[in-house]
Amino acid sequence: MERGASFLVALTVTVLFLLLLLLLGPYRVVQVRNDGTGDFRTVTDAVNSIPPGNKERLIVHIPMGVYHEKITIDRSKQLVSLIGETSGSHMTTITYDATALHSGTVNSATVSVDSDYFTAANIAFVNSAPRPNEHSVGAQAVALMVSADHASFFNCRFIGYQDTLCDDRGNHYFVDCYIRGTYDFIFGNAKSIYLRSTIESVATTGLSVITAQGRERVTEDTGFTFLHCSIIGTGKGNTYLGRAWKKSPRVVFAFNYMGPAINSQGWLNDPNDSDKYAILSIYYGEFWNRGPGGIPYGRVKFLKMMSYEQLLPFLTSPPPFPDL
Repeated sequence: MERGASFLVALTVTVLFLLLLLLLGPYRVVQVRNDGTGDFRTVTDAVNSIPPGNKERLIVHIPMGVYHEKITIDRSKQLVSLIGETSGSHMTTITYDATALHSGTVNSATVSVDSDYFTAANIAFVNSAPRPNEHSVGAQAVALMVSADHASFFNCRFIGYQDTLCDDRGNHYFVDCYIRGTYDFIFGNAKSIYLRSTIESVATTGLSVITAQGRERVTEDTGFTFLHCSIIGTGKGNTYLGRAWKKSPRVVFAFNYMGPAINSQGWLNDPNDSDKYAILSIYYGEFWNRGPGGIPYGRVKFLKMMSYEQLLPFLTSPPPFPDL
């Protein structure tokens, strides 16, 4: 039953995704097969074949399997779509094991997307570096970094530990996705909506933080919005929804289920009463969450318990596709 439901979800996402792409203008489809029977043996080769200034959407079909590659899709190659496959709990996987120790945090990403109007469906982005301990140095290991504008991810997985998903900048959508990590595992300064996704902390013990949103000034129109998601973890009360990595983070959680892993305070970095600037510049909002971790009592005093009218501006974002 569960396998059949997973297949139907993946099939529905793929069909809707393809129909949407077909409505957007000219496109080209290429196949990646490491046995040499496709157009390219690696995803890297397929990406490298795209001419700078590309005006035609390239759909790269990647069959089920594990692809050990470190991929960069640069800004000159817009309109790229990666479409994988799913079967039960398995999914097309792109994996690498770089860490910040040798590459720097951002450059440790298994897949880096600078290409505007990028889309992906049914892909697991994995950084397979070992799980760090509290004494590890340079252990940040990014699975995906996205600094493109108008990027969308459908039924994708982002697997890592510290700094799993670098949601760097631009307008992004994450729909029906799964994001796993331990500390700061969704970070950056993008303007993104996470819809119907599962966010899981796998930090059984020790401090765990989900978001480190990087807005520097209150005038920046950036922030993360989580809607109808499942916020869960393997620990109990050791996970926080976010921390003030930069001066003016903005994060909103609405209509989500929050499990017992979420600490009753909800948020880290509670500024003291004398720091009025910090209290005014941090925007952490919640609306109508449920579950043992979603109880509003005991939350930090600077949390904004939002009205529906206050929530409305966070429910929309620029469309993920261009007018072709």
